[in-house]
Amino acid sequence: MHQTRKGQQWYFGMKAHIGADRDSKLVHTVVVTAANVADITKTAELLHGQERQVHADAGYTGVEKRAEIAALQRQIDWQIARKGGQLKKMEEGAEKETLKASEKAKASVRAFVEHPFHIIKNIFRHRKVRYRGLAKNGHQLHTLFGLANLVIGARQGTV
Repeated sequence: MHQTRKGQQWYFGMKAHIGADRDSKLVHTVVVTAANVADITKTAELLHGQERQVHADAGYTGVEKRAEIAALQRQIDWQIARKGGQLKKMEEGAEKETLKASEKAKASVRAFVEHPFHIIKNIFRHRKVRYRGLAKNGHQLHTLFGLANLVIGARQGTV
């Protein structure tokens, strides 16, 4: 595990990158990395192969230009959020309001990906890692996300 900085705040540990289905809201892929690994570098590993549309936050800006994504040779509609500063720089008016509405619609779809994290952190109370190293903590996260899928399925009445 490694350290990284976001603004003036330092973080040490790991990240869990997940791929979730928009319709069923179930997690289909979990990739565990050190904290200093950029989100965009794991995009190809998060795709299961049947996607037509992918929703992601601003950390994935420019993902369609990456070599590993271009090598897939698939037509994917990338719905990537704009960085907040781009909206703030725009002049007030109809164009800015239209863009804000578009970003809100994208965010409402991306919000479903946060539900498994809510279950793991708040219901299962997994706030801190238990082991040293990515391997053991990664296995634990795979198990927790599998159990989170059971909770999500039970809520929807599919399990």
